[in-house]
Amino acid sequence: IVSASCLSAMSGLKRGIKWLSNINMSLSVFLIAFFVLFGATFFALKMFFYTIWDYLIALPAMSTTVWTDTGVEPSAALQGWQGAWTIFYWAWWIAFAPFVGLFLARVSRGRTMREYVIGAMIIPSLICLVWFTFIGATAIDLELSGVAQGAIVNADISAQLFKTINLILSPELAVALSVIIVILLLTFLVTSADSGILIINTLASGGDQSQKQTKHVVIWGVLFSVLIGVLLAAGGMDALRSVMIIGALPFSLVMALMAISLVKTLVGEEQVSNK
Repeated sequence: IVSASCLSAMSGLKRGIKWLSNINMSLSVFLIAFFVLFGATFFALKMFFYTIWDYLIALPAMSTTVWTDTGVEPSAALQGWQGAWTIFYWAWWIAFAPFVGLFLARVSRGRTMREYVIGAMIIPSLICLVWFTFIGATAIDLELSGVAQGAIVNADISAQLFKTINLILSPELAVALSVIIVILLLTFLVTSADSGILIINTLASGGDQSQKQTKHVVIWGVLFSVLIGVLLAAGGMDALRSVMIIGALPFSLVMALMAISLVKTLVGEEQVSNK
């Protein structure tokens, strides 16, 4: 993964990164299309619109509510869920924000704000909704109908997708699709890592792309992988999770200032254009 990420980053945006991203998107569309056509289609469609509505209704309350453990079982469960999901995932995305934001800004150069919002925010969100709804609804339908008999629910979270596939396909086709999914997961990892390496190298060179050298990309790639390896070896995912949350806390303040700065910049540009 590290070698592929370094090679992709060294080749630049218009070669390795672009090719891998295209492969990644093609495989993603194929997998989504498979579940749309051969999964629990009607049940998933119903769940799709229901979950969008529920998401829009629940998001404001979930974003502003802090649950505490009052000694009652539901409150303890809510507090545990909020810590394991909401807070952790927010911290995860905030920690990813610096290099992802810079990468999106670089690949979106020359685009309008409308194009950026649609292409980088709205469309990816809709794709995620379709992805989780159709794959998740298929697994839920298999459990509710009694076909799975608890095989999906009782499986490890990393194996639940493969369990679902095994229940709706013949063994041969299930193996073939599982191989495609593994390749897809690898491309997800590589495209995430190569963009991170590219942006770190850009920051280290002061934004001057002419300073991009093979040895610099390799150095950052190796350091990147060693750091993750040390964290995983020291404490597994808990250590990685803790570091992400610690790193996200100070940057959340920077993000708040960036949001204010963005609004002021847009208002200023609007005033200038109206003169």
